[in-house]
Amino acid sequence: MYITTTVSITLVLFLVGLVAMVTLSAHRMIEQVKHNVTLTIVLSQEADSAQIERCGAVLKASPYCHTCRYISREEALDEHIRSLGDDPAQFLGYNPLLASYEVSLNAAYANADSIVVVEQQVSRLPYVKQVLYQKDLVELLEHNVSQVTLVLLGLAVMLLLIAYVLIINTIRLHVYSRRFLINTMRLVGATPWVIKRPFIARSLRMGCWSALLALVLLAGLFYYVQYSMNITLMPLTATNVLLIAGVVILTGELLTLIGSLIAVNRYIHMDTERMYSI
Repeated sequence: MYITTTVSITLVLFLVGLVAMVTLSAHRMIEQVKHNVTLTIVLSQEADSAQIERCGAVLKASPYCHTCRYISREEALDEHIRSLGDDPAQFLGYNPLLASYEVSLNAAYANADSIVVVEQQVSRLPYVKQVLYQKDLVELLEHNVSQVTLVLLGLAVMLLLIAYVLIINTIRLHVYSRRFLINTMRLVGATPWVIKRPFIARSLRMGCWSALLALVLLAGLFYYVQYSMNITLMPLTATNVLLIAGVVILTGELLTLIGSLIAVNRYIHMDTERMYSI
């Protein structure tokens, strides 16, 4: 019974850890997508090289800047020719395109409200002629990110409820097999805490062993997917590892503790005759 209960809790905690890994992976992908939101900062024609460098230094030091790339007038003309196939300098006799900075935003600033504030700040910089960005793309991205976040949150809550029910019922079955032992301890005068203590200790040990086994399974799955299938689930950082380990261990310990308390309390207050009929 002890081994069966431990294995059952291990499988449930494995699913909990898997959802945590998927959530972190989705968060990583969302951040990568948000980093693709860029501002094109067009500089005025009067700006000289020193003024352009000072503007670039201010942009790179700003908290909203993830990457900053300077595009000279010549580079802008080359990109225009490659993308559209025509050379406006041949018709006009001069290069009409202006130098600019292309700034990709940090994930925290890649939303409609923050971009408006950033646009106002950048527009006040010297020799900045215009700030361009795709407003419709930003609004669509913000909407999709909100939808994905709600789906992941709902999935996590649903799985936690399932884990709660499964672990509680598993612990109740484990305590059920020892209900006559509880009744004997009660009849010889043991206090409720004396009766609960060994069951709580055993449940916490089961929760600990189950969490460790679930983490081993998760590590094996991560290694197989990451290195054998070349699919990146999540960044392998100390923060992510500690977060997943904490979620799995805390869930295992907390739910086994609650389950043992609920189950033991039920049989402590149950009549002896009723124990034969359930």
